[in-house]
Amino acid sequence: MENVSEAAEELVGTLAGTEEADAQTGEGSKMTLEERKARMEQLRQKMRTSALANRKSLIEESTKAKVTARDAARLERQRKLAEVLRQKADAEDRGEDVERQKNWEWTIEENDEWEKKKARKARRADFEFNNDADAARRRYKKDLDLIKPDLDAYNRQKELALGLAPGALAKSGNSSSPLNSFDPGAGSSLQVLPTSEQQRLAAEYLYRDANSLLYADNKPSEEAIDRVISKINQDIDKKSKFSRKRHNEDEGDITYINERNRVFNKKIARYYDKYTAEIRASFERGTAL
Repeated sequence: MENVSEAAEELVGTLAGTEEADAQTGEGSKMTLEERKARMEQLRQKMRTSALANRKSLIEESTKAKVTARDAARLERQRKLAEVLRQKADAEDRGEDVERQKNWEWTIEENDEWEKKKARKARRADFEFNNDADAARRRYKKDLDLIKPDLDAYNRQKELALGLAPGALAKSGNSSSPLNSFDPGAGSSLQVLPTSEQQRLAAEYLYRDANSLLYADNKPSEEAIDRVISKINQDIDKKSKFSRKRHNEDEGDITYINERNRVFNKKIARYYDKYTAEIRASFERGTAL
């Protein structure tokens, strides 16, 4: 629309300038009728071109807005399939093996991780529902895959509980090596200065048993809270996508075969339900004549 307005302003300015020039220069310098017609036709052509360009842009924006996420995913799958077919055709022309060429893109570690994932998925697929406990255990196993333990915080707690120097477990890279060589009575350089009472409390905090009276004294970090919230939101989003509930279940019985038939039945019910309600109720009760 900006091009149309600019063309209109240019037309008005041209006409105004022409009238002013005519008034100043007199009859001798006036444009002829043919020149005025040519100038007017030129401006009208420019306005028509601008209007067509604006309409084309509007249609393109409307078409893009109609493309849903499902259509975009379908087009992306088609694009990937076309790319795979093109690579396969090129490899056959060169006399190469497509699968072998694709396997070169993966490392040994990535391949081992992929094999473990496939084996784990196969084990979980061979599952029969028995009771709620089995379903809860299966869900728990899936949630364990998303848990990433904070080993640094755990090592710091263990260092304080065992009397090791700060960073001893982290520097060693293996928590078993300093623990095996730790001797409380040997006065090792790994020991720290805190008193035995502090060490005892730290050990009691870390290694709790059934006789421990400590309860609800652990305050999670902001990162841990964010992970829990993100996991809950992910479960809610997944449940909303894969739920078997239909949007029209609240309307009652299904009396249509497609969306068009549903709209038609709704229009019919709007005008005739007040006359046919008693007849339909009689049919449902089995008392219709």
